[in-house]
Amino acid sequence: MSTKGKVYTVALAGNPNSGKTTIFNMLTGSKQHVGNYPGVTVEKREGSCSYNDVQLRIIDLPGTYSLTARAEDELVARQYILQEQPDVVVNVLDTANLERNLYLSLQLLELGRPLVLALNMADIAQQRGMKVDMERLSRLLGISVVNTVGNRSKGIKELLSSVYETVQSAGKKDAFTVNYGPELEAAVSNLTELLLSGNPAGGQYPARWMAIKLLENDQEIIALVKNAANGDKILQLAVEVRMALAKEAGEDAEMLIANRRYAHLDRIIKEVLVAENQDRLTLSDRLDQVLTSRIFGLPIFFALMWLLFNMVFTLSEQPAGWIEDGVALLGEWAGTYLPDGDLKSLVVDGMIGGVGGVIVFLPNIILLFLGIAILEDSGYMARAAFIMDRIMRAVGLHGKSFIPMLIGFGCGVPAVMGARTLENPRDRLVTILVVPLMSCSARLPVYTVLISAFFASEMAGTVLFSIYLAGIILAILMARIFRSFLLTGEAEPFVMEMPPYHVPTVRSILIHMWERCMLYLKKAGTVILAVSVIIWFLSSYPKEIEYSKDYEALTAAAEAAFTEQVAKEVAAPLNIEKIEDHSALAELIAKVKDLDETLAASGEELGEDSEEYRQAEIARDNEVAALKTANPAIFSAAAQYLELEAARDATAEQLAREQAGEDLAGSYAGGIGHAIEPLIKPLGFDWKIGIALFAGFAAKEVVVSTLGTIYSIGAVDETSVEITKMLAQDPTFSPLVAYTLMLFVLIYVPCLAAMAVIRRETNSWRWTFFTMGYTIALAWIVSFIVYRGGLLLGY
Repeated sequence: MSTKGKVYTVALAGNPNSGKTTIFNMLTGSKQHVGNYPGVTVEKREGSCSYNDVQLRIIDLPGTYSLTARAEDELVARQYILQEQPDVVVNVLDTANLERNLYLSLQLLELGRPLVLALNMADIAQQRGMKVDMERLSRLLGISVVNTVGNRSKGIKELLSSVYETVQSAGKKDAFTVNYGPELEAAVSNLTELLLSGNPAGGQYPARWMAIKLLENDQEIIALVKNAANGDKILQLAVEVRMALAKEAGEDAEMLIANRRYAHLDRIIKEVLVAENQDRLTLSDRLDQVLTSRIFGLPIFFALMWLLFNMVFTLSEQPAGWIEDGVALLGEWAGTYLPDGDLKSLVVDGMIGGVGGVIVFLPNIILLFLGIAILEDSGYMARAAFIMDRIMRAVGLHGKSFIPMLIGFGCGVPAVMGARTLENPRDRLVTILVVPLMSCSARLPVYTVLISAFFASEMAGTVLFSIYLAGIILAILMARIFRSFLLTGEAEPFVMEMPPYHVPTVRSILIHMWERCMLYLKKAGTVILAVSVIIWFLSSYPKEIEYSKDYEALTAAAEAAFTEQVAKEVAAPLNIEKIEDHSALAELIAKVKDLDETLAASGEELGEDSEEYRQAEIARDNEVAALKTANPAIFSAAAQYLELEAARDATAEQLAREQAGEDLAGSYAGGIGHAIEPLIKPLGFDWKIGIALFAGFAAKEVVVSTLGTIYSIGAVDETSVEITKMLAQDPTFSPLVAYTLMLFVLIYVPCLAAMAVIRRETNSWRWTFFTMGYTIALAWIVSFIVYRGGLLLGY
């Protein structure tokens, strides 16, 4: 039968840290997307590729050690293989841990689906002196076996070829069986016969496999069998067999089956594996002697974190400036073509000011995920959990809880979901409760704005590191409190696999960064855009405001006073009516203005503390001095005119700012801010900050977009506003207030998406609202202590 143009489904299955996702990335490249399996929060990765004349739809199943379906990940992997029935299952194995990985292979073979084995990380196995006889293994299991090194793309073509051949010959091979011994085989045979007659799964599941699962007391299969016509008889027999086996063998059926599988694996391993010089130290072993040592492990971990956060600030400065200039130009361009009024304000201030204020920080996000991807792909993240085990045990948890906390540096949603890897329900719940205290990437734009506005560039990385460190410390302290008073009990011992170190591949890192950055931009184009428009509306209406002053009359009076002073003090001594009547004076004024504007542009581009700016300032002063020397009398008149003009502009700007402030204070958003202000005033925050924090309940990036919208609406000119400059000019703010605000944003209620996942993972509204309540209370207490303590210390 011709297969040309057909689409086949290939499921990738394997243990965690087997390199399965690396193989997935190599097969699919950029042709992939991330979603969720129906009804659960387990991440679903799907991609595609073509080989010869067929299309392959690739599904990356959750990493799992077995198909016993105790955890949600295991259940999802098993249900997909059974119910979706992929055309081929590719089982990716860590060759250096062959026996443990082959346990899953046996279970997959018993499911009866076409299977291909990918012996991955073959290079690591070779370094450890291990050699696998692939042909012998292939004959013993009756399936194709391929050697791969996923992070170097080795063996990918051979893997695709084996998948193609397996598709062609699907259904032509005998089912694989494990001999479980006389007593078990008799029971399995009897149950299989009853299952075939009752047909509870409609023939979808192999009857022998279901019989084994009944002996393993698999609750999902038990529930399925209950619906069969002879279900009670089948289940009764299963119970009797389990009891008889427990009595005769001295251990339950599940343990007996597992032992027989391992005995079968042991015979296979002896036939296919040749191990030489296994006692020699590998590179991973030598690195672990330093990186996980009791003396150096923790300092190295914190040093790496500090370097990461310094990199996030230092390397992002230039590209962030380019994006900021682009956003400003877009705002000016839109303002040029749109008529004055609400539409122009909505587009320039609401949409461009709000969303643009968040997109500016895309380079920071890219660099953060670059660093996290390198640490994850290299294998260091697992070591970080091991290093933190002693600290975690001191608070009643174990090192595995630190993995979701580390994931929380990227996003709180997968971090909360990551807690399901903890077997102990108390550990799982405590981890879910403290994960929101880890500083996710959504908070990074808030930190970046405030640090840029109030802290010197050489201090930026250290300040950012201190915020992230504060999140870790608070999470550990709260875990201790929860374990002592809410969720008491002994912590379980820490058992976790240490994957070998790898050199991360550029491709896998780029795919990781691409996924996360697309999610960030998608958020900017949806949630943040929507909230920005809402904030613009709340900040712009109602229009009828009773002002405390007649701003129009005061502005006109300032203009009249300026005109009168120029006529009296500048024009009259030169016997002219207008400045334009004296060409030399008008040219000199324009020349000085041009020099001042050029210097100001240099300050924005180079920074006013740079040596290049100081040289530009000296050059400007020299040119002004030369103009003064050339014509002292005219220069004196020009200087007097410029002084009067600057005073007029300052008065008009102050009046415009006061009027904009009253507009904002009288708006709906101002009403919300003033309602919140009494609660946050003790923390040094005003009503404007209150509006931003209120909007931040939706998503933390919205804090920045809200400030951008508020200050754009409150700005004097019609162009895009740089938030950092406006914050620096706001008398409410200071370095102490900025640091306190960063702590508050770090701690207070997680975003709506994270709250939804907390509800789903805990299956409880009580714990969801508890998380919301305790984070808000903790944010207020910590911020109050820091702000008031800072004032007492003179900051």
